[in-house]
Amino acid sequence: MNIESVILFQIEKTSKISKLYSQREFDRLNMGITVEQWILLKIIQENDGLTQKELADKSFRDPASITRTLDLLNKKGFVERRPVEDNRRRYSICLTKGGAKFISKYMPVINSHRSKSIDGISQDELDTLNLLLRKIQTNMT
Repeated sequence: MNIESVILFQIEKTSKISKLYSQREFDRLNMGITVEQWILLKIIQENDGLTQKELADKSFRDPASITRTLDLLNKKGFVERRPVEDNRRRYSICLTKGGAKFISKYMPVINSHRSKSIDGISQDELDTLNLLLRKIQTNMT
Protein backbone atom coordinates (compact mmCIF):
# COMPACT_ATOMS: atom_id res chain seq x y z
CA MET A 1 0.00 0.00 0.00
CA ASN A 2 1.34 3.40 -1.04
CA ILE A 3 1.85 5.81 1.91
CA GLU A 4 -0.27 8.44 0.14
CA SER A 5 -3.27 6.10 0.33
CA VAL A 6 -2.98 5.67 4.12
CA ILE A 7 -5.65 7.79 5.82
CA LEU A 8 -3.53 8.50 8.90
CA PHE A 9 -0.77 9.84 6.64
CA GLN A 10 -3.30 12.11 4.91
CA ILE A 11 -4.59 13.36 8.26
CA GLU A 12 -1.04 14.18 9.40
CA LYS A 13 -0.20 15.83 6.08
CA THR A 14 -3.36 17.95 6.24
CA SER A 15 -2.56 19.00 9.80
CA LYS A 16 0.97 20.07 8.87
CA ILE A 17 -0.17 21.98 5.77
CA SER A 18 -2.82 23.74 7.85
CA LYS A 19 -0.33 24.76 10.55
CA LEU A 20 2.21 25.98 7.99
CA TYR A 21 -0.43 28.06 6.21
CA SER A 22 -1.67 29.57 9.46
CA GLN A 23 1.83 30.33 10.75
CA ARG A 24 2.73 32.10 7.50
CA GLU A 25 -0.41 34.22 7.88
CA PHE A 26 0.33 34.92 11.57
CA ASP A 27 3.84 36.04 10.60
CA ARG A 28 2.57 38.14 7.68
CA LEU A 29 0.20 39.94 10.05
CA ASN A 30 2.92 40.33 12.71
CA MET A 31 0.70 38.68 15.31
CA GLY A 32 3.78 37.75 17.33
CA ILE A 33 2.59 34.27 18.32
CA THR A 34 2.76 30.73 17.02
CA VAL A 35 -0.13 28.52 16.00
CA GLU A 36 0.51 26.43 19.13
CA GLN A 37 0.23 29.55 21.30
CA TRP A 38 -3.02 30.53 19.56
CA ILE A 39 -4.49 27.08 20.16
CA LEU A 40 -3.72 27.32 23.89
CA LEU A 41 -5.19 30.83 24.06
CA LYS A 42 -8.43 29.60 22.49
CA ILE A 43 -8.64 26.60 24.81
CA ILE A 44 -8.07 28.89 27.81
CA GLN A 45 -10.69 31.33 26.54
CA GLU A 46 -13.22 28.53 26.16
CA ASN A 47 -12.30 26.85 29.48
CA ASP A 48 -11.12 29.62 31.79
CA GLY A 49 -9.51 28.35 34.97
CA LEU A 50 -8.11 25.04 33.73
CA THR A 51 -5.07 23.72 35.54
CA GLN A 52 -1.88 23.20 33.54
CA LYS A 53 -2.49 19.44 33.61
CA GLU A 54 -6.03 19.85 32.28
CA LEU A 55 -4.74 22.23 29.60
CA ALA A 56 -2.09 19.69 28.59
CA ASP A 57 -4.73 16.95 28.36
CA LYS A 58 -7.17 19.11 26.40
CA SER A 59 -4.49 20.29 23.94
CA PHE A 60 -2.77 16.88 23.55
CA ARG A 61 0.58 18.41 24.51
CA ASP A 62 3.12 17.36 27.07
CA PRO A 63 3.18 19.28 30.38
CA ALA A 64 6.73 20.59 29.85
CA SER A 65 5.75 22.11 26.51
CA ILE A 66 2.66 23.67 28.11
CA THR A 67 4.80 25.25 30.84
CA ARG A 68 7.15 26.85 28.29
CA THR A 69 4.28 28.12 26.14
CA LEU A 70 2.41 29.50 29.15
CA ASP A 71 5.56 31.32 30.26
CA LEU A 72 5.69 33.02 26.85
CA LEU A 73 1.98 33.85 26.87
CA ASN A 74 2.33 35.23 30.39
CA LYS A 75 5.24 37.47 29.32
CA LYS A 76 3.07 38.78 26.47
CA GLY A 77 0.36 39.62 29.01
CA PHE A 78 -2.20 37.19 27.56
CA VAL A 79 -2.57 34.72 30.45
CA GLU A 80 -1.99 34.55 34.16
CA ARG A 81 -1.56 31.71 36.62
CA ARG A 82 -3.72 31.86 39.71
CA PRO A 83 -3.06 29.61 42.71
CA VAL A 84 -5.66 26.93 43.36
CA GLU A 85 -7.04 27.50 46.87
CA ASP A 86 -6.77 23.95 48.16
CA ASN A 87 -3.44 23.12 46.51
CA ARG A 88 -0.52 25.55 46.55
CA ARG A 89 1.34 23.52 43.91
CA ARG A 90 -1.42 23.84 41.31
CA TYR A 91 -2.43 26.88 39.29
CA SER A 92 -5.46 27.68 37.23
CA ILE A 93 -4.75 29.36 33.92
CA CYS A 94 -6.84 32.41 33.09
CA LEU A 95 -7.02 34.75 30.14
CA THR A 96 -6.17 38.37 30.87
CA LYS A 97 -8.03 41.34 29.41
CA GLY A 98 -5.10 41.71 27.00
CA GLY A 99 -5.46 38.08 25.97
CA ALA A 100 -9.19 38.48 25.40
CA LYS A 101 -8.58 41.63 23.34
CA PHE A 102 -5.92 39.84 21.27
CA ILE A 103 -8.28 36.96 20.50
CA SER A 104 -11.07 39.38 19.57
CA LYS A 105 -8.76 41.30 17.25
CA TYR A 106 -7.54 38.24 15.36
CA MET A 107 -10.62 36.01 15.40
CA PRO A 108 -11.69 37.30 11.94
CA VAL A 109 -8.33 36.10 10.56
CA ILE A 110 -8.84 32.67 12.10
CA ASN A 111 -12.39 32.51 10.76
CA SER A 112 -11.04 33.36 7.31
CA HIS A 113 -8.50 30.49 7.55
CA ARG A 114 -11.26 28.12 8.60
CA SER A 115 -13.45 29.20 5.70
CA LYS A 116 -10.60 28.81 3.22
CA SER A 117 -9.88 25.30 4.50
CA ILE A 118 -13.42 24.09 3.76
CA ASP A 119 -14.00 26.00 0.53
CA GLY A 120 -15.94 23.82 -1.91
CA ILE A 121 -16.96 21.27 0.73
CA SER A 122 -20.67 20.89 1.44
CA GLN A 123 -22.15 20.81 4.93
CA ASP A 124 -23.08 17.15 4.43
CA GLU A 125 -19.47 16.36 3.49
CA LEU A 126 -18.22 18.26 6.56
CA ASP A 127 -20.63 16.38 8.81
CA THR A 128 -19.47 13.07 7.33
CA LEU A 129 -15.80 14.02 7.67
CA ASN A 130 -16.33 15.05 11.29
CA LEU A 131 -18.10 11.77 12.02
CA LEU A 132 -15.35 9.73 10.36
CA LEU A 133 -12.55 11.57 12.15
CA ARG A 134 -14.28 11.01 15.49
CA LYS A 135 -14.60 7.30 14.68
CA ILE A 136 -10.87 7.13 13.92
CA GLN A 137 -10.12 8.94 17.19
CA THR A 138 -12.30 6.49 19.10
CA ASN A 139 -10.62 3.53 17.38
CA MET A 140 -7.20 4.84 18.41
CA THR A 141 -7.98 5.48 22.07
